[in-house]
Amino acid sequence: MAKDMTSGSPLKIILLFSLPVLLGNIFQQFYNMVDTIIVGQYLGEDALAAVGSTGCLMFLVLGFANGIAQGFGVMVSHAFGAKDFPRLKHYVALSLMLTVIISVILTIPTVAASRVFLEWMKTPENIIGIADSYIKVIFGGIILTMSYNVASGILRGIGDSKTPLYFLILSSVLNIVLDIFFIVVVKLGAPGAAYATIIAQGVSALLCFIYMFHKYIILKTRKEDYYLDASGVFHMLSVGVPMALNYSITAVGTMILQGAVNVFGSSVVAAFTAASKVENLSTQTMPTLGTAISTYCGQNLGAGRHDRIYEGMKKGFYICILLAAGASAVCVFLGRFIVSWFVSNPSEDIFNYAMQYLTTIAWCMLPLAWIFLYRNALQGLNRGFVPMISGVVELVCRVLVIMITLKPFGYWAVRLASPITWIFTGLLLIVTYYVWEYRDRKAHKKIKA
Repeated sequence: MAKDMTSGSPLKIILLFSLPVLLGNIFQQFYNMVDTIIVGQYLGEDALAAVGSTGCLMFLVLGFANGIAQGFGVMVSHAFGAKDFPRLKHYVALSLMLTVIISVILTIPTVAASRVFLEWMKTPENIIGIADSYIKVIFGGIILTMSYNVASGILRGIGDSKTPLYFLILSSVLNIVLDIFFIVVVKLGAPGAAYATIIAQGVSALLCFIYMFHKYIILKTRKEDYYLDASGVFHMLSVGVPMALNYSITAVGTMILQGAVNVFGSSVVAAFTAASKVENLSTQTMPTLGTAISTYCGQNLGAGRHDRIYEGMKKGFYICILLAAGASAVCVFLGRFIVSWFVSNPSEDIFNYAMQYLTTIAWCMLPLAWIFLYRNALQGLNRGFVPMISGVVELVCRVLVIMITLKPFGYWAVRLASPITWIFTGLLLIVTYYVWEYRDRKAHKKIKA
């Protein structure tokens, strides 16, 4: 099921690669949605608000870990596109070693300081204890979450987007069973949902690795592939760290937004949590396109097929328009229905706050789609600096919007923070890509001449 993306129709290749990734992303959201639904329905509004208040903190830490994992997959795609299989095996081995090292480095301080982070975010007193008990378990399982993402990144780097999906579906079913067992039967409360998530992620990671080494000879490592060389570590981290920092910087901005939401009390936190789930569900096609385009650009860069990069990106732009329209429609027309999944007997205030946010962000889905397309393309092309800077732009925009509008306009600050951020960041990335393409075309014309 490995796929060489350096030949054939770019549009067809991108779409066929994207479909399993999309289903995988939906099931990934399914993890979080099932946790949230079961917590909201069985444990109540406060527990729902507590779990929701940890979302951006999870994104800060797990986003960093998964950004590095995604960077490892990009390096695998370069080696696969160049058909350099000894280097490919070493990158796989190096990915596994660095995963263990980075997981340990991240786990110890985050578990120890989780409550401090929640206090910085002004988490309401009535839910901070529940939130802390939940997030500690999630952070304790960082190595399991990161391992799955590393395995998936390696498989997608060689063009196999189906295998990670199959194991994720299996673990999603396991996640539901464990959610019910830990929360309803064992009565562990909110931490039970966290245990269910990390155990399911661990099972998925283990199965991915077993299959990967059994199925693909080109990925089967030997003892001599496992060594830490300065050049290999530098190349892996030079792609992975900028991607990780981008996720984390973006998460800091989201934490600031969550802090602004928290000042309105637990009911608004619950409404925003449910609305954020609708937003995540409606936009899952966008990171899917980003994952596909990163692998596509990485393989074609490794193969020297720059003409295919230009053509694939043009098709990607048109796909963005369709994805943005679909996401907007889900937020506006299905938002209220989906919000009702997460809260038992939701009040009209919760519906109102949630729908105000969703109808506002629906107008700016196209710039968000650009962010995923062009950020991932640039990362796949080894142009990670501007994507990392784009995270800083997101952070600055969110901070400025919150600072300027929170006191005079109240909840409008929450509604406007994301759309304004997406517009500025999307424009930065699209301009950066087309500057690169213009210069690259010019350089290749000189070489041919």
